[in-house]
Amino acid sequence: MERLWSPWRSTYIQSFASSDGDDRCVFCEALEDTDDDQRFLVKRHDQCYAILNLYPYNSGHLLIVSNRHVPTLHELDDTIYSEMMLMIRRWSHVIQQAMHPHGFNIGLNIGRTAGAGIDMHIHWHIVPRWRGDVNFMPVIGDTKVISEDMRETMIKFRETYEKLYS
Repeated sequence: MERLWSPWRSTYIQSFASSDGDDRCVFCEALEDTDDDQRFLVKRHDQCYAILNLYPYNSGHLLIVSNRHVPTLHELDDTIYSEMMLMIRRWSHVIQQAMHPHGFNIGLNIGRTAGAGIDMHIHWHIVPRWRGDVNFMPVIGDTKVISEDMRETMIKFRETYEKLYS
């Protein structure tokens, strides 16, 4: 089996574990902040929110984040879980309408061993995919090509959500 390494990922993961024991949570900080544009927080819902991933796998990589700081599914009450599932369905529809991807990866990683970079605050990933979106740049050039400015994506997602669900 061949293996591809992405050393940038470990730097990203380690950036959330400060050496002075600070237990900060970027998701809680985003929720508490009032400047949604600065945080790329696309929309707040009652029990969760949609935010662009600052280290996206692809353009339009969106996270659905629980308002409650818990690491596992069984710690979410049914109301939160239900709204998160509804928002995954809605936001994948929004992304489909706004960006026209050929497919999606939708999922979550529970625990650091399972690949969660931020393992203490549950969040779902919605990653739009296009035919041919995997190329040589991450392997050869240690560079991921993101084809759209995140602010443009955020605005496009907000406008599409309002058109579809208001």
